[in-house]
Amino acid sequence: MKDLKLEDIIEDSQVDGKISFITSIDHVIKGNIEQEIKTEDFIPVLPLRGIMLFPETMVPISIGRSSSLKLLKDAQKADTPIAVFSQINDSTDEPDFDQLYHTGVVGKVQKIIKLPDGSQTAILQGYHRIRLIELSSNGTYNVGRVENFPETMPARHDREYMAVVDACRETAIKLMKTNEQTIGSAFALNNMTDRSATINFICSNLNISNKERIALLEESHLFDRAYRLLGILQREYQYVSLKMDIQMRTREELDKQQREYFLRQEIENIQEELGEKGSDDISRMREAGKKKKWNEQTEALFNSSLEKLSRLSSHSPDYQVEYTYIQTLLDLPWGEYTKDNLNLSNAERVLNKDHYGMEAVKERIIEHLAVLKMRGDFKSPIICLYGPPGVGKTSLGKSIAKAMKRKYVRMSLGGLHDESEIRGHRKTYIGAMAGQIIKNIKKAGSSNPVFILDEIDKVGQQSNHGDPSSALLEVLDPEQNSAFHDNYLDTDYDLSKVMFIATANNINTIPGPLLDRMELIEVSGYLAEEKVEIAKRHLVPQELDNLGMKDSGVKLSKAAIEKIIEDYTRESGVRDLNKKINKVLRKVTLKYAKDGVLPEKDLSTTDIREYLGTEPYSRDKYQGNEYFGVVTGLAWTSVGGEILFVETSIDKGKGGKLGLTGNLGDVMKESATIALQYLKEHCDIIGIAPDFFENHNIHIHVPEGATPKDGPSAGITIATSLASAITKRKVRKNIAMTGEITLRGKVLPVGGIKEKILAAKRAGITDILICQENKKNIDEIPAKYVKGVKFHYVDNVKDVLDFALI
Repeated sequence: MKDLKLEDIIEDSQVDGKISFITSIDHVIKGNIEQEIKTEDFIPVLPLRGIMLFPETMVPISIGRSSSLKLLKDAQKADTPIAVFSQINDSTDEPDFDQLYHTGVVGKVQKIIKLPDGSQTAILQGYHRIRLIELSSNGTYNVGRVENFPETMPARHDREYMAVVDACRETAIKLMKTNEQTIGSAFALNNMTDRSATINFICSNLNISNKERIALLEESHLFDRAYRLLGILQREYQYVSLKMDIQMRTREELDKQQREYFLRQEIENIQEELGEKGSDDISRMREAGKKKKWNEQTEALFNSSLEKLSRLSSHSPDYQVEYTYIQTLLDLPWGEYTKDNLNLSNAERVLNKDHYGMEAVKERIIEHLAVLKMRGDFKSPIICLYGPPGVGKTSLGKSIAKAMKRKYVRMSLGGLHDESEIRGHRKTYIGAMAGQIIKNIKKAGSSNPVFILDEIDKVGQQSNHGDPSSALLEVLDPEQNSAFHDNYLDTDYDLSKVMFIATANNINTIPGPLLDRMELIEVSGYLAEEKVEIAKRHLVPQELDNLGMKDSGVKLSKAAIEKIIEDYTRESGVRDLNKKINKVLRKVTLKYAKDGVLPEKDLSTTDIREYLGTEPYSRDKYQGNEYFGVVTGLAWTSVGGEILFVETSIDKGKGGKLGLTGNLGDVMKESATIALQYLKEHCDIIGIAPDFFENHNIHIHVPEGATPKDGPSAGITIATSLASAITKRKVRKNIAMTGEITLRGKVLPVGGIKEKILAAKRAGITDILICQENKKNIDEIPAKYVKGVKFHYVDNVKDVLDFALI
C-alpha cells in the first residue's frame, strides 16, 4: 500500500462539501508524547458532544462553540497537545468537571477546514489515554490537569488476541457493508495491519452510545477491549441481519398499492419474532362471538371484521377503530331477553304503591300484560304520556319496569338537534360511535328493556345536522323497528321487544308523523286532595329518608300540607311541592342537629309559615263581582290550569276605538274583535242604542301584563266582560267560563278541560259556563274531579249573557 498524506485522506473523505469520516490507518504516524504531559501542567481541555476520540485514530469534529474554535486555533498555532474528553450530557453548553467523562485522550489539531456552508471542521489525531484530575478556566476556554492512563498491550504473538481482533475486523466489515455511508470505512479497515489501531478504529466508527464507548475506552488491557468490542459487534450485526430478514420477507408482498402498508407489516413481523402479536384478543373475541345469538348477516359481518383486525398492526390507526367496532358488536345483547313477570295482581300492586292516581295509564299497562300473558309474544306498544311537568310521567317508567321485571333505561331528548345521536355515525368518520338508542340497549344488557324517551316534544328541528325527529320515526314504528339500522353497526338490530314510553308536556309541538306512531295517554294535573295523599304516602317519607330523619317521628299534618299546596306552590304536578316539603324538613333537621331535641313532631300551618315565610301566591282567588266589566275566565298553560280576569272600561269619545292590553297574542286579540263585532250587530240582546259604539271608546285589559297570553278560549269571557261594562250589569257570583265564539255568536268547544276545572276549584268557583259539545269531556272525568262544581252548558253568546249577567 502506497504512503498517503493527510491532505489526500481529507480530500477523499469529503462528501458534498462536508467531511464524512477519516480513516486511521497504518500510515498515520504513531506519536508518543507521554513525556510532554506533566501532571502539574495545565493543558487545554476540549469537550466533545456525541463522539469520542480513541488512541491512534483521526476524527473530524464540527466546531460549534466559539470557545472551542479559539482553543483549536491556539493549539494548532502553537503545535501543542490538547486533552479531549466527551460530555456525559450532550445538551450542556459549558460542562464542568462532573459533566465530563474523566477518561479521555491526548490529541493534536492536524487541520482546521472551512467548509462551503460557512461551518468549520477540525481534524484531530488521538495519541494515548489520560485521566482528568482538575478542571478550571483561563477566561476563554477550559484548561485542566491530567495524568497519563497507560494501556496494557498483549504479547506480540498472542494467538487468542489475534483471533479476537480478526473476528472484530470481519464482523465490523460485514456490518459496515450493510450501510452505503460506511462502505469506505470497511475498505480502510480491510487494509489495516496494526491490531491495536484496528480495535481503536472500530471503536471510534461504531454507531453505539457514548456510554458503551467510554466503557471500551476505560478497558486498560487491549485484549479486554477487543473482547468487549466483539460482543457489541455481534449484537449489532444480529439486529441488522434480523432487520434485513424482515425486509426480505415483506418485500415479496409489496406492490404499488401496498407501499403504504410496508411499515405496518414490518412492525407486525417484529412483533411476531418477539412473540408479542395480539392474538389473545382476537381469540377471545372469536370465542365470545360463538356464544352470540345473531343472524347470519351479523355473524358474517363480525367474522369479516375480525379477519380484517387480525391483518392489522396494533399500532395502526385502523386497528383501534376496528377493535372498538367489534367490541361494540360483542357488548350488545343480541337475542337476549329478560323474562317478563306476567302476574297481573303483582303489577297492579306495584303501580298503585309507587303512583297515586293515573288510572288510565295503569289500566293500559295492565292491558298490555294481559295480552302478553295470553299470546306469549306481542309487539310492545309505543306509549306517549303527556301532561304538565311534575306529575310523574318519567318516574312511571321505573314502576312499569319494576312491575314487569324488565331492565330500565332513560334517554333525554330535550334539545337534541343531531340526527347522529339517534342513528349513530358511519364507522369511517373519526371518533365514530353508535347512536344513543344502541348505547342504551348495550347499557341495559337485554333487548327488551323499558326505554323512556324523555321530553320528546323538545326534540330540535331540522338543521344541517339532519332531522332527529324523522330519525325517531324508524325507532317508534312497530312495523319498522324490528330491523332498526344504526349507521355505526351497519346491520339491523331488533327493537320490537323494547317497550318505548315517550313523555311530553305539549303534544302540539310533536311532528304529525311521529305523533301518529304513538298511543297517547294524558296524565293530568292533580287535585289538591290527590296532592295531599301523594305527599303523605311518598314525598314526606322520601324526604325524611334523604335527610336522615326517617326514625325521628316527624309528621306533617293534612292542614300543613294543604297550606303548602294552596299558598306556596303554583303547579299541576308535585315537583315544587316536593321542594317546599324538603325545605320545611331541612329547617327541622337543622334544629334537631343543633339541640338534639325535635322542636315539634307534628308540624302545623303555623310552623309552615314560620319555615317558609310569607305566602308568595295570592292568585287563583276569586275577586268577587263588585265591579262592572270584570269576568273570571279559565286558561290552560304548560304547568296546568289557571284562572284569569278580563276587565273592560268604557269612556265617551268619538270614533269607537278598541284598546287591548295585557300582553295578548294575535288569536286572543281576534277573539276580542269578534266579541265586540257581535255585540255591535246584536245591540237588542243587551238593550243599548245602535249608535252607542260610535260615541264611546272601549278598553279591554287582562291583568298580569308581564305574562304572554294567547288562544281562543277566552272568547265568551271577553264578550261577557264587554256586555257587563256596557250595560252596567254585574256578573253572577262564583262563576267562571271558557269557550271560543264566532261572528254568529256560536260557542265552540275548547281543550284542557280537566286542568281548567282544577284551577276553578282552587279559586273557589262553584259554577262553570262551558260549550255544550264539551259535555263529553266532562263525562270522561272521574266524579271526584268535578265534585263541588256545577256545569252550565251553552250553545251561543245569548245563553252566556242570560245566565252570567244579573
